[in-house]
Amino acid sequence: MARIVVLGGTGYAGKHIVTEAVSRGHEVVALSRSEPTDAVAGATYVQGSALDEASFANAFDGADAVVSALSPRGDMSDRVLDALRTVIQGLAGTSTRLGVVGGAGGSLAAPGGPRLFDLDFPEEYKHEAQVGIDSLALLEQTDGELDWFFIHPAEVFGPWAEGERTGRYRDGGDVLVRDAEGQSFISGADFAIAVVDEIEQGNHHRERFTVGY
Repeated sequence: MARIVVLGGTGYAGKHIVTEAVSRGHEVVALSRSEPTDAVAGATYVQGSALDEASFANAFDGADAVVSALSPRGDMSDRVLDALRTVIQGLAGTSTRLGVVGGAGGSLAAPGGPRLFDLDFPEEYKHEAQVGIDSLALLEQTDGELDWFFIHPAEVFGPWAEGERTGRYRDGGDVLVRDAEGQSFISGADFAIAVVDEIEQGNHHRERFTVGY
C-alpha cells in the first residue's frame, strides 16, 4: 500500500485519481482549497494551497507519490506554474515521486512531432495547453534529485465527455493516442487507472507519456 497525495483532489482528474487509488487500498490524501461536495469514502481531505509549502508540508510526510492535478482555471489560471515550483522545491531530494497531469496539447501528433499545440489547435484551450507545456519544461529542468512523471490525457477528456470505466487504456509514449477511427478519447476513470498504474509500476521515470484508447 502506498501513501498518495493528490493536489486538486476535488477537481475532475483529481477526484477520479483519488477514487481509483482508494479502491486499490492505498492511503490517499486529497489536498485542495475547497471542501469536497461529494467526498470519496476512505480518502482523507486536507484544505490547503499548493502555493503555500507550509500548508501541505505535513501532508507530504511519508508520501510515496504526490500527484498534481491542478487546473489552470479560475483564480488559478496564472498560478499553476508557481504552485508546481513550490511543490518541486518541497519534494527535491526526497524519495517521493511527483506525477503531473498535463493536457493533450503538448502531445506529439506523430512520432518526431509536431505537437498538437502547433497544429490547428482551438484558441479557447491554448492557455491551458501552454501551462501544461511549461509544466513539462519545468520538470525537465530539474536534476536527478526529483523522480517525476508527466501524463497527457487524450484529446477529448473532461466532465463534458465523462465516459465509462472500461479498465483499459493504451500508452502512446509521447504521441497522442488515437483509436482505429482516428478519435482520441479517454474517460476520467480510465485515465485514473493509468495514473495509479504508473505509481504502482514505475514504468516512466523523469519522462512523459500519453494515454487513450
